[in-house]
Amino acid sequence: MRRPLRLGIIGISEGNGHPYSWAAIFNGYDQAAMASCPFSSIPEYLAARCYPDDFLTAGRVTHVWTQERAVSEHIAAAARIETVVDAPEDMLGEVDAVLLARDDARHHRDYARPFLQAGVPIYIDKPLAVERKAALELLGLSRGERYLYSCSALRFARELSLAPEQRAALGRLTYIDARVPKYWSTYAVHAIEPVLCQFAETDAIREHVTADVDGGRQLTVEWKSGVTTRFTATGSAQTPIEYTVYGERGTLTLRFRDSFAAFRAALERFVQVASGDAPNIPREFLLKVVDVIELGCTAKGCHG
Repeated sequence: MRRPLRLGIIGISEGNGHPYSWAAIFNGYDQAAMASCPFSSIPEYLAARCYPDDFLTAGRVTHVWTQERAVSEHIAAAARIETVVDAPEDMLGEVDAVLLARDDARHHRDYARPFLQAGVPIYIDKPLAVERKAALELLGLSRGERYLYSCSALRFARELSLAPEQRAALGRLTYIDARVPKYWSTYAVHAIEPVLCQFAETDAIREHVTADVDGGRQLTVEWKSGVTTRFTATGSAQTPIEYTVYGERGTLTLRFRDSFAAFRAALERFVQVASGDAPNIPREFLLKVVDVIELGCTAKGCHG
């Protein structure tokens, strides 16, 4: 049997608990230490799962680094990580692949560069970038198809996927209204990517309008197909991640509910890609997602 990949996890950003959750999905977790995780939903959804049956065994997070040593040590204790390092580059030669767990895209190139240049596969947290130029720079650093992986884990969320009979019942699509909380630069991808994955009607963009609304940001796109899509990031307003699909014969709202399952699926796909066992997400699709994110960035720029 192939040994599990040795994984390093690097970085943490405001409002993002991925170093805790991603590492725990591979390693399991220490219940007492994880109880003081600053993201209360993480110990809650981990506790609803059975270890090791529901967790991943094809990789193990062996190294961790964040901007603060005390935070790194707490993550290590909570997610059973053996080694805390003083700098991300200390992982070179020690790990087979890396999880970059920061969702503030402006830092992605600096953190990813040493690993991409060394030929170490890396999972870059969503979004890969908020402008095409930055995305192309990152892709240009990659030695090949399997070395750079990035996605919204919600592309794998079953509860956001229309069943064939649901799609048929809606009839011809006319409108999709997708909503996420938090900021456009970090969370709009969770509205954009699942919609673009699922609906062929989101083809070439004919027109678009961007607006700042109630502390958030909104992008309305008219596609060449004739379907209109509105993507909204609501800022500080507490709203679920969901989208409503409108067809000629009815409407249907789908809501995201299962963080563990989506993260697990995304991480599993990364391990498969890094090992050469599965195809990566097409580069053209990554760039299309970034293009839509960039359209939503007004002249004032994207938060974060």
